[in-house]
Amino acid sequence: MADVLDIDDSVELDVDEEGDQSVIRLKDKVTKRKGRGFGSGGSQRSDKVRNYETVDGGEGSDAMGPQKSVEGWILFITSVHEEASDEDLNEKFSEYGVIKNINLNLDRRTGFLKGYALVEYATFEEADSARRALDGSDILGQAISVDWCFVKGPKKNKRSRKSKH
Repeated sequence: MADVLDIDDSVELDVDEEGDQSVIRLKDKVTKRKGRGFGSGGSQRSDKVRNYETVDGGEGSDAMGPQKSVEGWILFITSVHEEASDEDLNEKFSEYGVIKNINLNLDRRTGFLKGYALVEYATFEEADSARRALDGSDILGQAISVDWCFVKGPKKNKRSRKSKH
């Protein structure tokens, strides 16, 4: 971690001034910064940090409802049979569009599926049609539940909370 002192470029120090006065003027113009990214080339790095890409919901991004992840639209499938495989899910979900990714988590102790899966589509339309059609359908004789993985809820207002005393 680096400690850096940023000095305002407009500071002019008179060599003829008394030492204490010039030090006081210098201290007034100094900004002390701690942490990463303030070493050499710190200003370039801080410009990069300010310009990170954001996931934009487009028009109506403040609206409640499903939200896009960084790469696509992800469905959360629950009540998946413990012996289901990615081929079973791929066969079922590929009817509604091109699947970008399927994620199945296994229980370390048993080696079986934990009971949920994530399926990612590139477009909202594909994911939404799969969600509507497959919610409540069967995989290996067990009814599954399909819903959005990321959902934006109503904004929370901290002032509206009532204090509990």
